[in-house]
Amino acid sequence: MTPRETPPFRADHVGSLLRPPALRTARERRSENEITAVELRTVEDEAIREVVELQRSAGLRSATDGEFRRGSWHMDFIYRLRGIGKSDEQLHVTFHNEQGDLEFSPSAFRVNDRIGLNEVVFADDFTYLKSIVDDSVTPKQTIPSPSMVYYRGGRAAVDETAYPDLEEFYADLATAYAQQIAGMAGLGCTYLQLDDTSLAYLNDPEQRAMVARAGGDPDKQHVRNIATMNAALRDRPDGLRVTTHLCRGNFRSSWIATGGYDFVADALFNELNVDGYFLEFDDERSGGFEPLRFVPKGKQVVLGLVTTKRGELETVDSLRARVDAAAKYVDLDQLCLSPQCGFSSTEEGNDLTLDEQKAKLERIVETAALIWG
Repeated sequence: MTPRETPPFRADHVGSLLRPPALRTARERRSENEITAVELRTVEDEAIREVVELQRSAGLRSATDGEFRRGSWHMDFIYRLRGIGKSDEQLHVTFHNEQGDLEFSPSAFRVNDRIGLNEVVFADDFTYLKSIVDDSVTPKQTIPSPSMVYYRGGRAAVDETAYPDLEEFYADLATAYAQQIAGMAGLGCTYLQLDDTSLAYLNDPEQRAMVARAGGDPDKQHVRNIATMNAALRDRPDGLRVTTHLCRGNFRSSWIATGGYDFVADALFNELNVDGYFLEFDDERSGGFEPLRFVPKGKQVVLGLVTTKRGELETVDSLRARVDAAAKYVDLDQLCLSPQCGFSSTEEGNDLTLDEQKAKLERIVETAALIWG
């Protein structure tokens, strides 16, 4: 086995990282109009420079900006699509953890008009990231998958005047994403990740029941979502590597869905046209490795074996044993290693320290070197 020269890398990570105290303070001050947008961006620039150095010094071959300029992993992007606006309503989402339940009530959004793209979202952010990495590190851009524009609100969130036929909605959504993808490639992006909760959530019977209550087809929603993603990726430029991360929920060390990837595995691995899959396998909620038997040759699976939900550091031996177990279902050369999710999908972050985060990133690099060289 040899190290990989193209993404995803043997040792990789999902994207979001814990916000440092100075950045959190600056964002709070900006929300109170105590500092200007320019002053906030100066703080963000410095924090991103430092977190890129953290990733480089840990030995990672890819680096993100930690999503430091965002409040959440998906909404900062979705609100910048034309035709989508904030709703007066709030969503009520129940997350779970070992201590009990945690209620989260984010603002809802609504598709009020035809969806389009006015500008390449996060263009300035990626340009800055690209300017501060060296040749040893590939800048990686993360964006929410198109599935996230529909899954959370369902048909009720899509104005029937704008879209009497949902197929037109999906077509416009795919076109806007295709333009975004082409725009990112034009900026020099060679590593793009589409973050998706729907394709993980739909493995959970409770989530499929929720889709049914909202008037959707719980047996086919994952197929519909995959088709939209494929339409967005159909004309992606040569040289752009695309992965997807399947998340079961990540907010303040809590989650939403449970269950293995069995329900979506065949379509996910054989129909979705991406180069690699970041999958969560950090505890019993994630199910077993058996669904990996559907992974075809030529695709990579990044095993999310290192949890971001708590600070306890996994041992090298335990990680190697888990990789060996996964290799019973898919060739070892098609596997990579990463954390199970981001460390800070929202700016609040998960319940671990900056030092614990650093140790986990270093452990991933250490373990991957022992396994793949």
